[in-house]
Amino acid sequence: MAQRSGDGEGSMTDHGEKANEREADAAEATSDSTTVEDAAAEISDDHRVLTTTNVQGTAPSVPAPETGKRSTLTDADHIPIPPPGPTPSATSVSASSGPAPAGWPIVPGGSAPYVRIPRRRHVVCPPGVLPAAFVSGTVAAAAIPLDRPGLGWLLAAAVAAVAVFEVDRRARRSATPPRSVPAARAAEAASPSTESGSAAAVAVIDSETAQDDRGVSPLALVVGNRERIWWTAIGLGLLSVGTFRAAGWLFVLCVIAASVAGSLAVIGRRTARGTWHDVAAVPLATISAAIPWAYARAEGIRGNGPSVRTSWSILVTGALLAVLVPLLASADATFGALVGDVVPEVGTGAVLRWISLFVVVGAGSLGAMYLLAGPPPTAVDAAPERGLRRLEWALPMGALTALFALFVAVQFVALFGGDDYVQRTSGLTYAEYARTGFWQLSIVSVLTLAVIMVVLHLAGRDNATDRAWLRILTGAVSMLSLVIVASALARMWTYQQAYGFTVLRLLVEVFELWLGLIFVLVLVALPRMDLAWLPRAAIGTAFATLLALAVIDPERLVADRNIDRWEHGESLDTDYLTTLSPDILPALTRLPAPMGTPIRYSIRAEVPDDSWNSWNRSRARAR
Repeated sequence: MAQRSGDGEGSMTDHGEKANEREADAAEATSDSTTVEDAAAEISDDHRVLTTTNVQGTAPSVPAPETGKRSTLTDADHIPIPPPGPTPSATSVSASSGPAPAGWPIVPGGSAPYVRIPRRRHVVCPPGVLPAAFVSGTVAAAAIPLDRPGLGWLLAAAVAAVAVFEVDRRARRSATPPRSVPAARAAEAASPSTESGSAAAVAVIDSETAQDDRGVSPLALVVGNRERIWWTAIGLGLLSVGTFRAAGWLFVLCVIAASVAGSLAVIGRRTARGTWHDVAAVPLATISAAIPWAYARAEGIRGNGPSVRTSWSILVTGALLAVLVPLLASADATFGALVGDVVPEVGTGAVLRWISLFVVVGAGSLGAMYLLAGPPPTAVDAAPERGLRRLEWALPMGALTALFALFVAVQFVALFGGDDYVQRTSGLTYAEYARTGFWQLSIVSVLTLAVIMVVLHLAGRDNATDRAWLRILTGAVSMLSLVIVASALARMWTYQQAYGFTVLRLLVEVFELWLGLIFVLVLVALPRMDLAWLPRAAIGTAFATLLALAVIDPERLVADRNIDRWEHGESLDTDYLTTLSPDILPALTRLPAPMGTPIRYSIRAEVPDDSWNSWNRSRARAR
């Protein structure tokens, strides 16, 4: 009995141990299942971080889930887990040519493709982008007179600049304070959507500089970034020329220069992509990324948000005005005359012009706002590769120095010898001598400037001796080139005094003067051998020179100088004066009535009627 009782107790103990083992197995299976779910969630999070950081071309190592514990999944179940959120389109997915990055889930028998998301999808699109582009395009379509200079150009540019600045200012004010890059990456990884998020996401994709700008007051940004103020001011100044000067060729140059200045104003600091990219950054961004970026923003608007309500309000306002204005104009003749003066006639050509202006200016505004939301990386002053030894660059520079010194000596002899010396040595009058040399000297100046830029970029500066020789030879060539530029300017001035002044001759004189300014900038850069600022300085001096040319009124200057020649007994080409703009009318008062009246009548006959947007001071004065 005792033995049987002991056997019974042992049997009960065995049964208890087996029950305990079954409970332990069940708990372990539950733990394994939880572990698998945690691993899947970890892989998903790691996938998002990898996809986010992969835009910059780097794939950080993502830790793999723990494999020490037993898993209930089979080999067939180990597949790449897609990230949360919408699946990228087929155009944005590119399979890697090699193995997947570290930590990426591997498909048995091969490597898993990973996703490269376009940069524009990581640039946060702030609220107000679409309304700002709509307002900019609408004002441009209504205000810009494409066929002539006028007030509307300046108004449209000012409205576009204010709209873009206001969107950027509100985005910076509403952004969270700057955080460290790891914290910004963590915030981006935790975001439920790749199309929206805080401004820290921009820092993950672009640079720490872009991130640090977020959360800073607009006044501090204005004070700290004087380049944008300079480029914006000179761009608006160039467009204001259309309000005061009627010369079409002058305003075309001003519009081109103002477009470049606007692009540089948006970019601000120098970028790592170079000056050629910076001067065309806005149109390039508009074509490549800004339009899809804004379209994604439009698709992302859901429900009845502020942007949707604003858009509907604008549409309803436009519809009301389109219906009520014609009714009121037909009801009252005085009001109808006022509307007729303000609203242009509607025709096929006008509609096409409005649509073109709306698309171009609106898309350009989107490009500007895209660059402000996700600026390119700032340039880093790194020493370029310099492969020329001292002998290789000193030989041509020394030859130029000797050649230019000889030429300058001859110029001084001709200058002091006067017309008699020139006739004895060349058989030409001094005016003919000046005429034959200007274009050649201009070409020499351009080629010399190109040689100096190449040498400064490639010449070795390994020791103090190399740097000293580079400064001496480059400085000598630059100073002698300034004398050549002065000689070219003197020749052209002498030639115009002999044969008459024209706009083309004045323009080439201004261009030669700008070349002289570039040589001065080179001399300024030589002591510190710092050339990074030189390209933008050259562009800035070109725009300043163009603005100064507009201030002095070039066509009136040409007319005044020709009338001066006539007063000193030279002939006056009245036919040429009739081809100029109304800008010259004040100068014609110096002529007697029989000569001045036909010229004034011919010019005034070509002056068109202006509306409010095409108003121009010079044309208004001519009527």
